[in-house]
Amino acid sequence: MIKDKVLLEDLMFLNEKVFNSGYFNNKTILVTGATGLVGSLIVKSILYANQELNSNISVVASVRNIEKANLIFSDFKHSEHLFFAKADLLQLLDFEQKVDFIIHTVSITASKEMVDNPTGVLLTAFESTKQLLEYMKLNPECRMVYISSMEYYGQLFDDHNVTEEKLGYIDMSKPRSSYPESKRICEMLCNSYASQYNLNVCSARLAQTFGAGVPFSDNRVFAQFAKSAMNKTNIILHTTGKSEGNYCYTADAVYGIFILLEKGVRGQSYNVANSHSSILDMANMVAEKIANNQIKVEVCIPENAASLGYAPEVRMKLNSDKLKALGWSPLISLENMFKRMIISWESKG
Repeated sequence: MIKDKVLLEDLMFLNEKVFNSGYFNNKTILVTGATGLVGSLIVKSILYANQELNSNISVVASVRNIEKANLIFSDFKHSEHLFFAKADLLQLLDFEQKVDFIIHTVSITASKEMVDNPTGVLLTAFESTKQLLEYMKLNPECRMVYISSMEYYGQLFDDHNVTEEKLGYIDMSKPRSSYPESKRICEMLCNSYASQYNLNVCSARLAQTFGAGVPFSDNRVFAQFAKSAMNKTNIILHTTGKSEGNYCYTADAVYGIFILLEKGVRGQSYNVANSHSSILDMANMVAEKIANNQIKVEVCIPENAASLGYAPEVRMKLNSDKLKALGWSPLISLENMFKRMIISWESKG
């Protein structure tokens, strides 16, 4: 039984938007990074569709830690459609089940690790993507969505209509650049395989995604803001807050990914974003509307800011018209993203 009412609403929403059509019925879907935020919601949405719609979809969840996976998917522990694969994605893949669809979410996303382990960031991204594409060469009827990132764009100064063909600057001398550069090389790898071997693979450039399912332990900026609102403590910014972010609610992002799994054009990339705000404006919104003006926003930039792995200042607004043309219609605003995440946290005590 799912106790988190926000998560339950999200799963019902995905049933309506994704699974009611029956397109994925009786298929097998491989989800890499299945214990991550996006990966875990994808897996749960499939299992919930099986439970409520009798969709008969098998899901192969590629994970590093089976014990952690059992905990995350405890609401579906008796499902006969869930299979854990403790696969080394740096090795040639061989699954017992024939896989019809792949959603590749694996990535090292911790800013500190991008600085401390840039080779690991690059090699994990490249080699895991390569192995999945090699699997598709042997199973050419398979379709895949590679989960990329808005960081693909690098620095596009003052650009408020960022469509998929644009490309900004990445400073290759910075170790943290390993992350955005890994997204570029993996998209290029996917597009090369799509062209050379006629494989059905496309890329989803996700904005920062949050909502129900984010662990309370998360320490990213949006989570820190939400906790400040909950605890009635002032929001402390460690940058000027001028950098602009693009955001998407978890369930809306998963909805978009499934649309691409069905309708995405091979070798193409698609922005997945629904809200846009500067960090400072978002902090002020949280202080005013989430904390009801009971807290304030303070700017306090540490002397060692350069060593903390913060992304370079970016000012851009993603354009998601390309995905919307395939039928995507996201629903949750930035304000409601915060509200739903906090309600979800509170439901878990």
